[in-house]
Amino acid sequence: MAIKVAINGFGRIGRNVFRAMFESGQQSHFEVIAINDLGDAATNAHLLQYDTAHGRFGEAVTVEDDCFVVGDKRVKVLAER
Repeated sequence: MAIKVAINGFGRIGRNVFRAMFESGQQSHFEVIAINDLGDAATNAHLLQYDTAHGRFGEAVTVEDDCFVVGDKRVKVLAER
C-alpha cells in the first residue's frame, strides 16, 4: 500500500519533489493525492510540464476540473491559506 502524500506549496521545491516522485518510479511507495497552492491548477500544470531548468516533464499533464491528471493518476489541487 502506498503512502498518501499532499504537497503544501507548488513552487520550485514542491514541483521538484513531485517530479522526483514520478521520475524515480516511486509511485508504488508514494501517491501524491493533493497539492495545495494559491495558483490555479492550469498555471501549476503548465509550470510542471515546462520547466526551464529541468526541461519538459516526462508525462503528459492535463487539467480536469480542479485536478491534475498525470498519466493515470489524478491529483487534487487546493488553494487553502
